[in-house]
Amino acid sequence: MTDKRIAVILLDAFADWEVGMFAAAARAWLGARVDHHTPGGRVVRSMGGLTVTPDAPLETLAVAEFDALCVIGSSGWEAADAPDIGAAVREMLAAGRPVGAICGGTLAVGRAGVLNRRRHTSNAAGYLGDRLPDYDGSLYVDMPRAVVDDGLVTAPGSAPGSFATGLLGLIWPGHPLVGELATMIAAEHRPA
Repeated sequence: MTDKRIAVILLDAFADWEVGMFAAAARAWLGARVDHHTPGGRVVRSMGGLTVTPDAPLETLAVAEFDALCVIGSSGWEAADAPDIGAAVREMLAAGRPVGAICGGTLAVGRAGVLNRRRHTSNAAGYLGDRLPDYDGSLYVDMPRAVVDDGLVTAPGSAPGSFATGLLGLIWPGHPLVGELATMIAAEHRPA
């Protein structure tokens, strides 16, 4: 087992399928401590109706205590009053610690200003461009799976498998269990 600690940020109406594989593999297979943070420390409900009682309020997130940051998608990231996690994202990346953002979570890292310096993907180029005034889109990759660049993993909401393996691979480089998970996910999509 490891002593890795991962912060996962969830907003109300988060996408269940985007967090499940990543958090379960990190905790159950790789022995990480996975802490869930929500605005105000409030209980949140997923799109599928799953209720999550967080470990701590988002506002008290001390990024120096974590080995990685995971930002899960929600329509809440599209709102004008979405939480500003820019300082946490920039601090993690500057310290060489991985950050993962999937679906709507890519808006949060985009607001942090990091997408204009790293290859990335999301739900669509227009999804980011229409919502981020300082986004130039020059490094957007139209890709149906996760993109990994310089410590940042981004993915469309339809790619929870490659998102999970991409972020796990940055946290545990070369770990055989990460490769096994990638092989299992790929096997599901092979023709019978």
